Amino acid sequence: MRADRLVTMSQTPDSAVRTYIEEHSAAFLDELAEWLRIPSVSAQPDHAPDVRKSADWLAAKLKETGFPTTEAWQTSGAPAVFAEWPSDNPGAPTVLVYGHHDVQPAAREDGWDSEPFEPVVRDNRLYARGAADDKGQVFFHTLGVRAHLAATGRTAPAVNLKLLIEGEEESGSPHFRALIEEHADRLAADAVIVSDTGMWSEDTPTVCTGMRGLAECEIRLQGPDQDIHSGSFGGAVPNPATAVARLVAALHDEHARVAIPGFYDGIVELADRERELFAELPFDETEWLRTAKSHATHGEDGHTTLERVWARPTAEVNGIGGGYQGPGSKTIIPSSAMVKLSFRLVAGQDPDHIEKAVRAWVAEQLPAGIRHDIVFGAATRPCLTPLDHPALQSVARAMGRAFEKPVRFTREGGSGPAADLQEVLGAPVLFLGISVPSDGWHAPNEKVELDLLRKGVETAAYLWGDLAETWRRAP
Repeated sequence: MRADRLVTMSQTPDSAVRTYIEEHSAAFLDELAEWLRIPSVSAQPDHAPDVRKSADWLAAKLKETGFPTTEAWQTSGAPAVFAEWPSDNPGAPTVLVYGHHDVQPAAREDGWDSEPFEPVVRDNRLYARGAADDKGQVFFHTLGVRAHLAATGRTAPAVNLKLLIEGEEESGSPHFRALIEEHADRLAADAVIVSDTGMWSEDTPTVCTGMRGLAECEIRLQGPDQDIHSGSFGGAVPNPATAVARLVAALHDEHARVAIPGFYDGIVELADRERELFAELPFDETEWLRTAKSHATHGEDGHTTLERVWARPTAEVNGIGGGYQGPGSKTIIPSSAMVKLSFRLVAGQDPDHIEKAVRAWVAEQLPAGIRHDIVFGAATRPCLTPLDHPALQSVARAMGRAFEKPVRFTREGGSGPAADLQEVLGAPVLFLGISVPSDGWHAPNEKVELDLLRKGVETAAYLWGDLAETWRRAP
């Protein structure tokens, strides 16, 4: 079978794994609910003790699971949790699982039907902040590794298994790269599994192959030293509000391509096979527009909607302003204007190069007499794992075995810290997630489908043996 074809598993799923999961599901859900009751909101300083409590709880639970090494790693912000369980299999590959234990803010008055930090089960769904993003998807690895051991009779995993569970992902991971650089030796791995993602739908299991990167900036324009009379000076001095409007208008060409010179340098183009796989997904554009609260699609010519949001770079205006904003009119030339831009990046693009290109482009666009300042925030690099990578195929086989149906491939249009793991550790990043769009990440009534949560447990139980076999076979 060609490696880039959809992956199916013809063998009968391991009944021992499913029996173990069934027998231990109730205790697993009770423990997960206990963790979900800890309001580990990293963005709110008042919850800093709760984030620490969450880390300590997880470290203790991983020790109880069987990990010989469990540690809470302090950062300049919130703590991360590290765990390690060496294999007794000589030459076994090393796999690092990434997730996060912090959550978004939540309050009953936001529109929740129940208390966000008091988990409840309704209609075979577990509702609580963090149920899907990301405590549920982290925690399924605890039962998964136990099921793996029980079904195989092993006393240690088939791979050298490590976990790194961050405490600041919902706050932008400000200290994460420094953390992994500091502990790079202990985090060294042959592959990284990110369990902070989702799949297409309940009926269509998918594996994500990459995430876009992100660069963002604020451009501030200054014209006159103060607001001045438009009758006395209009038409004779440069207007920063006009200049910012012209800047935004020049951001794209008539084909909706980003017009900044050098923006597409080095880009990894979407392979024909991956375009075919995207096209095979059951995508309903009308429903997608309804979810987007939009009335039409728009974007770069020559690409479908899914290609635009998963595999093409973008430049978006996030905010723009300048001049008088109050009721009525005020006939002035404003002294200043601003625009906030964000750039989603794909494989092959370098945020540092993008920053230089943007700075040069802005300087060329502005007329004499308009001073400017550009402030860039922290950037996130894109990451991508090729379809034919053996470790990616292991993830797809394990998921196909759990779901008993073909597994398809997607990408993620958003951005995250996965690229830092790939860059610092030099290991491929693979995505294993069972969340679905209806789970409501960051929204009121966040939930996880219990059947899918158990499928995540089962996938993890199959994955470690498959990865060990794959690495033995791989050249």
